[in-house]
Amino acid sequence: MPCVSPDGKPTGTGLETLKAIQGGALTPELLVEKTGQPMFKVRSGLRELANSGFLELKSGKYELTDMAKEVI
Repeated sequence: MPCVSPDGKPTGTGLETLKAIQGGALTPELLVEKTGQPMFKVRSGLRELANSGFLELKSGKYELTDMAKEVI
């Protein structure tokens, strides 16, 4: 399931991922634990959200960008 819609906005799944990261930067492994989603979905969603400017990868953890903070 895509995390970013064709119009560039996060989908329901994308918002769920962003909200899970809202409390602080997370690794993909911690996000799997927090959301219960399988690793392949988490990794593809993180890539999609990062490529769209909603997340930044720093030291192996994903953090929200200002753009993400505006939509959640």
